[in-house]
This record gives sequence, structure tokens and C-alpha cells, in this order.
Amino acid sequence: MRLSEVTLAQLPATVRRPGYDRSATTPGIVHLGVGAFHRAHQAAYMEECLAAGERGWAILGASLRRGDTRDALEPQDGLYTLAIRSGETERLDVIGSITRLVVAPEDPEALVTAMADPAVRIVTLTVTEKAYLRNAEGGLDAAHPEIAADLADSARPRTLHGFIVEALARRRAAGVAPFTVLSCDNLPNNGRTTRRVIAAFARLRDADLGRFVEEEVAFPSSMVDRIVPATTDADRSRVAATLGMDDAWPVMTEPFMQWVVEDHFPAGRPDWERFGVTMVADVTPYEEMKLRLLNGTHSSIAYLGQLLGRETVAEAFADPAIRRFVEVLWEDFIVTLPADAGLDTSDYTARLAERYANTALRHRTAQIANDGSQKLPQRIVAATLERMERGLPVDRSAFVLAAWITALQARGTPPAFTDPLDSALTPILSAGGPEEATVAAVFKAAGLAAGSSHREELIEATARALAAIRRDGVAAALAGL
Repeated sequence: MRLSEVTLAQLPATVRRPGYDRSATTPGIVHLGVGAFHRAHQAAYMEECLAAGERGWAILGASLRRGDTRDALEPQDGLYTLAIRSGETERLDVIGSITRLVVAPEDPEALVTAMADPAVRIVTLTVTEKAYLRNAEGGLDAAHPEIAADLADSARPRTLHGFIVEALARRRAAGVAPFTVLSCDNLPNNGRTTRRVIAAFARLRDADLGRFVEEEVAFPSSMVDRIVPATTDADRSRVAATLGMDDAWPVMTEPFMQWVVEDHFPAGRPDWERFGVTMVADVTPYEEMKLRLLNGTHSSIAYLGQLLGRETVAEAFADPAIRRFVEVLWEDFIVTLPADAGLDTSDYTARLAERYANTALRHRTAQIANDGSQKLPQRIVAATLERMERGLPVDRSAFVLAAWITALQARGTPPAFTDPLDSALTPILSAGGPEEATVAAVFKAAGLAAGSSHREELIEATARALAAIRRDGVAAALAGL
């Protein structure tokens, strides 16, 4: 027996399930990138809104690459289980807010048509950093082959840029107000970043369309936070045993959940505040705190964990040397945050320590280690450059960059994790040259600290850390800090 609308009534009383009529809801949100994080975060918030009677805010979820999420959830009428785990306890909630799923490469017209529907007032994104297709300066990579393809054939888009701009163009032609575009990805100033690349793409299509996107479309920034490890077969079996039926793709997560959103939604929005979303005028301080204190140390734990044989975040954080390193890295990065923004960094890091120590999640270090070239510029490099501007030491954050380079070299075959720049990075790392030459080549390939007057100094600091790791080993070099 499988989870579906038909079998909902047979779930145990301990399992929460939709108590509203899903057939009476209307998709008011199209979400691009309907992966596990979205299903544990934004879809969970929307479940609360629908349950409270806001029936115009169901979600149409779209996959921009593969059909695996659709294939798993469509036979279940879009239903799935959210397993909220802490220590020895686990709560199961069946989520019904995603009422339709599409796979963009199979039918791009279906997605564009859905986004052009006047009932859709918000388009949200969790597509990861690499899908924004930015160049080394942070603008649109206009030379990218997928951008070129979408400009040549606007009716059959393949990128988020192509889908958003084509849908906005159709709405404009029909006299329909534009939807709001809400990025939920870990990018600095993600709303402004999204506006920049989408408006640049629109200008390449048509100058007037570019002006319209730049001036008339809202792109609020947001900050999202919830740890979502990959679902394993053991997770599926455990959830099925509790449900008394199969769920092809349950999602694992932690009790903690946070969403901070800039309140700029000309076409309207759900009443998110009722369910714990923080609506603000400027999300930047919260975003920087999360990127540096959570995401930055998460990446540090991932690469150190990979090098020291720690499979999960909890295992790595239980290593006294790694925990001490994370705690001093927090101190290094806290001083780069705005002092007048009212941020409670002591409470935030205390909660992070509890979350990292949660053994129930089994968040794999290899999963977090993916895509370092796209993540580290905002998670590590930005704060490091700010410390350098203030004349402060950067040995620890440079060590993170050296650990990333070392982990790339040591990841084996097949690789334990991947990077979108593997084709450029692999020859550099395979050459095994002197530390400074290796680091300089990696920085150039990844565009790290591009344009900064401190770039050469950061390369030298990273090379020193890499030399210490090569000479003494990771554990001894970490202890030497």
C-alpha cells in the first residue's frame, strides 16, 4: 500500500496529515527546483497557510533537470512525509501543499503556461548557486551555451532565466501584473543577484523587456535555514513501518526552521508571519549571519570531516579538534557582522552547536562538500576579505580553503563529492605543483577574491595552510592553529 489521497485515512493517528480539501486549493506559487530542501522548508510553511484557510497558495513544483521527484510523488498525488528528527524522537507530518508537479525539459510549455497564469503571484527558487549562471564578476554569463540556446529559442526555455523572462513577457503582453520572484538560495543579497541576472537576460532578448523586468518586477531577498540530509533506504524503511504504507521519497529534517523575507510583494503574499516567518525591510544582516556562521562552518566541517574520515556532521562535530576549530571560526566571523543590527550571535551559535550535534540527522559531509567553488566565495572568502580590510589575521579561514583544495585532491574515484568546475580544477590538482602555484591556479579557475586588493595576500595565506597540511597532515596542521 502506498501513500496517496485514497490511503490518507488509514494513517496512524500519530501522523499529522492535511485536514483541508486539497482539490479546493489553487496554485498561487510556482516553485523552481522542487528538491528535498524546498519540501522541508517553504512547502512546510505553505502547509500551515493552507491548513489555516489560505486556499489560494498551493504550490506547483517544477524540476528544471530531472523527473525523479515527479516520478516519486505523482503516484502519491504529490503527498510526502516530512520526518522531523531529534535525538531518539521522530515526528511524521504528511505534507499536501504541492498539488502539481512538472518536469521542465519534458514539457517546457506546460511550465511557462503555469507561470503565466494570473493566479500565480509568486515564483520561488531553490536551484543552488550554480544554476544562476553567473560569470566571475557576479553578472550573467551571457556566453553560457544554455543562455545562448534560450535566447535563440525563447518558446522552449531550459534555464531559470529563460522560463522566468518568457512567462513575464507573456503576462505583460496579456496585461497581467508580473509575479514576484523570490530566491531562497544561499547567495549574498539573493534578491538583487536574481534581479541582476534575470534583467540582464531580458535585456539580451529585448531592451524594453529588460527595462520592464528591472523596474517593474519585485525581487525581494530572503534567508532560509533548515538542515535537510539526503534520504536513505533505511529512512524509507523506518518511515514506512510507522506509516503502515510506502512513501517513495520522504524527507528528513530537524526541528529548527527559519525564514527571513524582505516584505515586498506587490501581487500579494500569504500571511507567513502567523507561522513563524520573519518579515523585514532588509534581510542582509540575517543573511550574512547565516552564510558565515552556519554555511561557512558547515563547509568547514564538511572538508575537515572528509579528510579525517568523519561521515556525518555529528561525527565530525564530536571530534574535539573540529569543534574547537568551528568555535574559533565563529569568533573570527562574528566580528565581520554588523554590530548595530540587533543580531544575537551568542544564541545563534549555541543553537548551531545543538543542531550540529544532532545524531539523528546523519547529514553526510560528502553531501555538504559538493559545489565548493560556488559556495565558498560567499561562505568563507567574503568574511575573510573583510577581516583583511581590518588588518585581522585570517589563518583559520585560509585553512578552510586549503582543506577544500586538499579534499578535492583526496576524494578518490569515483569522487566522494563533485564540483561544477571539476573540468578546470582536476588538471590543476593532478599536476601536484608547489603550494602557491596550485592555490593561485585554483583561485583563478574559481574566480576567488577576484578584484580584491587582498587577493595575493589571501593566496599566500592559503598556500601556507596547504603546505602545513601536506607537511604535517590534516590533524597536526589543525592542532597547530
